[in-house]
Amino acid sequence: MQLVETFIAKKIETPIRFQEYAVGVFKTIPTKSGIKKAIKKGLVFIDGTLATTSKYISGGEKIELFESEKSSTFKRLKLELEVLFEDDYLAIIYKPAGILVSGNKFVTIANALSQNLQKSNQPDAVKPQPIHRLDYQTSGLLLVGKTSSAIIKLSELFQNKEITKTYHAIAIGKMCLGGTINLKVDNKNSSTQFNVLKSVISKRFEFLNLVELKPKTGRKHQLRKHLSAIGHQILGDKNYGKESLKLNGNGLYLHASTLEFVHPFSKKKIFNTKELSKKFKKIFSSVIPNEE
Repeated sequence: MQLVETFIAKKIETPIRFQEYAVGVFKTIPTKSGIKKAIKKGLVFIDGTLATTSKYISGGEKIELFESEKSSTFKRLKLELEVLFEDDYLAIIYKPAGILVSGNKFVTIANALSQNLQKSNQPDAVKPQPIHRLDYQTSGLLLVGKTSSAIIKLSELFQNKEITKTYHAIAIGKMCLGGTINLKVDNKNSSTQFNVLKSVISKRFEFLNLVELKPKTGRKHQLRKHLSAIGHQILGDKNYGKESLKLNGNGLYLHASTLEFVHPFSKKKIFNTKELSKKFKKIFSSVIPNEE
């Protein structure tokens, strides 16, 4: 057998079964079922002794994961993520455009979280899980829970509208300086505040606008649908808006810029932001003030 991973378990207040502790520890095995299979195949050792699912971990143990020489046992997802904030309960990572948050695909943010985040020392630590969604084409900040209680608390903050999200988009056409869009999405009341920050003249689109968006509700594709509904579809949106204004290449110009909320455990105010990518900035290299 060939050694794949090794680490020393951190001290924890209450000993827990290895099968529970190991979730999120191994970069190559992110799930509980995968850990059970590795243990049954005799590929995991604790302090030099073959591991069992019932073994309790209290801290200080040397844990080793091996790989069978006969076959490649573990399929590795090598996807490096930018971690903007992390503690024992939660993390905020940057999701690049063009990657799914979760789903049946192998390459997803959810599958890459374990290899990019530190294992939580809390007794209810679980495999890190995204708390909300960002579309495949949307870049920006994604909130992640690392314990069962954190996932529940953060989900409640979203439901109670206690997490403020700010997006930036490039919208097409001559726009007013700002306002609120109150239009139903999927027959549900939906609201989005918008503020035009910059505008530039465009030969093809007349105007391109850098727009700050603050959704007050969280409907699927809400921002894309709302801007399209008022005649200012997002640049690069191939699903909503006029066919003649659809752009090939460069993806969707929609970015989740900031997350702001009170940490459910430390009670500290969390404010995280991620600047716009070069593709956004390039369009506004020469800025013309928007005028009514």
